[in-house]
Amino acid sequence: MAAIIEINHLKKNFGSNEVLKDISTTVNKGEVLTIIGSSGSGKSTLLRCINLLEKPTSGEILYNGEDVLQKGYDLPKYRARLGMVFQSFNLFNNMDVLENCVTGQTTVLKRNRKEAREIAMKNLKHVGMQPYVSAKPAQLSGGQKQRVAIARSLSMNPDVLLFDEPTSALDPEMVGEVLKTMKDLANTGLTMVVVTHEMGFAKDVSDKVLFMDKGVIAEEGSAADLFNHPKEERTKAFLQRILA
Repeated sequence: MAAIIEINHLKKNFGSNEVLKDISTTVNKGEVLTIIGSSGSGKSTLLRCINLLEKPTSGEILYNGEDVLQKGYDLPKYRARLGMVFQSFNLFNNMDVLENCVTGQTTVLKRNRKEAREIAMKNLKHVGMQPYVSAKPAQLSGGQKQRVAIARSLSMNPDVLLFDEPTSALDPEMVGEVLKTMKDLANTGLTMVVVTHEMGFAKDVSDKVLFMDKGVIAEEGSAADLFNHPKEERTKAFLQRILA
């Protein structure tokens, strides 16, 4: 498998607090990589370093073999290749659903409105939100907002789609619809990196799972290996606590 993103010896400090300690991993094309671990283990910080919402303290992030942290690298171009789905949806409340999915395409990718609308409609249909194109975010449930956020990210044709605990702000009955949408996407061969507390999703959909603990990758492996035969004591303790 070809690596799209390669992370080498990544560190991130906030003041004297070392949140990420020497992280190295790869994200391969077409792979679903999930990152699990307790709150405060560094999962979301790692995701935010990958798309440079946080600037790493040291280390390398290679995108298609080029280090994006090198001086002079075209960061806007790199960011445009990564989609991001946040916990809190981050939709524009003053725009309807369709416009939320069109505006990034026309401003960042410079697509014309007709093409942008067609792409947006295709992706809204894909996530089951086509009937709501004229609705404003305030008229939608949390699960619907998150599906619009996913359609918006897909409309940018990302190489990789990053999800930061996309179900954590949802009511329990809405979690399923978002996870189903994500499973459907995984089946299309989209490259996905997912920070999640949803162990069922991680187990069923992941090609690779990283278990993070205290700022390091304590264990990584296939979903079957990590969930059924964890090697590290701290992985075992975490899974027992979560799955009990």
